[in-house]
Amino acid sequence: MTHKHTKHIDLDASIRGSKSDFLRRMPPFIVRWLERIIKQEEMNRILTKYKDCHGVEFHRKVIQELNLTIEAEGLENLPENGHCFFVANHPFGILDGLTLTKIVLEKYGDLRAIGNDAFMLIPNLRPYIAQVNVYGQTARQSVQALEAIYASEVPITHFPSGMVSRREHGKVQDCAWQKSFITRAVSCKRDIVPFHFHGRNSLLFYTVNLLRRAVGLKLNLELALLPSEFFRKQNATVRVTIGKPISWQEFDHTRTAAEWAQEVKRRVYELGNK
Repeated sequence: MTHKHTKHIDLDASIRGSKSDFLRRMPPFIVRWLERIIKQEEMNRILTKYKDCHGVEFHRKVIQELNLTIEAEGLENLPENGHCFFVANHPFGILDGLTLTKIVLEKYGDLRAIGNDAFMLIPNLRPYIAQVNVYGQTARQSVQALEAIYASEVPITHFPSGMVSRREHGKVQDCAWQKSFITRAVSCKRDIVPFHFHGRNSLLFYTVNLLRRAVGLKLNLELALLPSEFFRKQNATVRVTIGKPISWQEFDHTRTAAEWAQEVKRRVYELGNK
């Protein structure tokens, strides 16, 4: 008898409930094709299998499921006080988020990850997500919840690029980092702990991105490939380098917040060069 998985991720239901006439008119065979692309069955299988696991246990189970090896250099640089921003480059899309939160959770026992509403599809992670809608206006409740998190003592993880790395100027890298984590670091007196993830997604991911941009299509088609990219990393080794904390007091008026954000980004990529 075939085991039926709970549909934590249900593309067909999302499309039928959409306000977009274009999406609702999409033929069923296209929807089924998209479900295969986003690895809906595989994602739901894992979420169902580990539905009772939370926090570090959930992270460990998923990493074990994919037979991943995590090599973290610089763990000694994690401060004893977790009242910090833990920021990183974003080359993978799912695996780097999983790894970053796993490392911080193991050290401090709690965290809040700045993430968009897509993360809310994973019930195991909901208690740790500080939700931000990067595709539209953030609701007032979300803003108020974020303010409370920034002012708390809980560790915060963040990918300041706001999106997965693309190929830019001949190399794979993040786009310009958003300045908000700098202004919040200063106002909330949070030091910044830099993480650098080594590696990249497949050639297909970057090719789809380049073709989409070449024809002027604004819809980020490559985002649908992120679950596939996640499963491509099965049996792989994920390498991450953790740098020394950067004091919030360093972010003075010699540069704007936007300029300081790019300086922290530069230091993160410098960790990769080392």
